[in-house]
Amino acid sequence: MKVIGLTGGIGTGKSAAAQILAELGAEVIDADKVAHEMYAPGTPGWNAVVSAFGSDIVGPEGIIDRKKLGAIVFADPKERRRLEGILYPLVTAEIRRRIEALRSRGNVRVVVVEAALLIEAGWHELVDQVWLVTAQPKLVLERLQQQRGMSPQEIAARQQAQTNEETKRAFAHVVVENSGTLEELRERLREALARDC
Repeated sequence: MKVIGLTGGIGTGKSAAAQILAELGAEVIDADKVAHEMYAPGTPGWNAVVSAFGSDIVGPEGIIDRKKLGAIVFADPKERRRLEGILYPLVTAEIRRRIEALRSRGNVRVVVVEAALLIEAGWHELVDQVWLVTAQPKLVLERLQQQRGMSPQEIAARQQAQTNEETKRAFAHVVVENSGTLEELRERLREALARDC
């Protein structure tokens, strides 16, 4: 079984790539979803995050308001590191557990760990290969403004929270350019799977 760590900066199309890889037969572990599960109401992660950031980040149904939490952690690197210190160990343990559960099934050929912060969180140490999705900066800006309604300031804050592409390239075994159509992305991913897995 091959474990791929799929990463890329915000707006590069990493999630689209993960979806295509799933359609091509890979099992996908979404690190972002795992992180959200780690601070679901009633969990140790929820208790630690609320204790660290206050009850103002909790919505009406006891769920942590990601937008409020995001506004705090993306505005202050110290606060972001505090959140990472709480979540990263929990997420690392859960990703490792899921990889081993898939390995024990015995019939899984490829597992993809989709994580924007694969390098920053150290999750690249859990995988066999790192695949980096890239796109032209102008296109990234257009995608984030059109698809997510983000302002240039919000985009800059998110990008600053991530390791730059040049650093990520040093970890990458495969670089997948995604400045074209979805069909072109699908073909590049199909080729990479055939060549590297």
